[in-house]
Amino acid sequence: MNDEAFLHLKAFFPQVALTEQEEHHFKSLWSVKTFNQYDLITEAGNVERYFYFVLEGVQAIYILNEKGEKVVLGFSYSGSPSGAFDSFIKKQPSDTFLEALKPSKMVAISFKDYQSLFEKHPDFYAWGHEFFQQILFGRLHREVELLTLSAEQRYKTFMQRCPDELKVIPQKYLASYLNMKPETFSRLRASASY
Repeated sequence: MNDEAFLHLKAFFPQVALTEQEEHHFKSLWSVKTFNQYDLITEAGNVERYFYFVLEGVQAIYILNEKGEKVVLGFSYSGSPSGAFDSFIKKQPSDTFLEALKPSKMVAISFKDYQSLFEKHPDFYAWGHEFFQQILFGRLHREVELLTLSAEQRYKTFMQRCPDELKVIPQKYLASYLNMKPETFSRLRASASY
């Protein structure tokens, strides 16, 4: 991992203060992983082996419905975490798939090394508390939006807050995430005045 990538990774852990020696050890725990477009990073039924931090690319996390169609639950992109977090923490088979929608470069840490950070550095507890709180509140906020906003409102809200990286991924993934048909998404995109 080059210095620039490491600076991005360190910025993801703002609550954590490390000495120079601890920083060197921390850096050594992460390995760089690259994926081609549409590679499956994690497959449902397998235990998630890594906690990822995205350096480049976009990924979708999804389940398959009874018809075998992808139902998108979320995205990860440059500067964000990625992985099937519940499977990673509980060491149980994942219910979800994680797929690279664009060529992706990420850094990954194993469960054993991830746990060692919490054992050796109390600051990681503060980070972990904040991180999982954000995940929980984000999921609750998304559920409220899906249940209370119209398709047009969901589209506008998402496009206003989403990073540019997500605006260029295949629209079938965005439509699924917003719980609408691809045709509805296309119509809303065409009529949007951005």
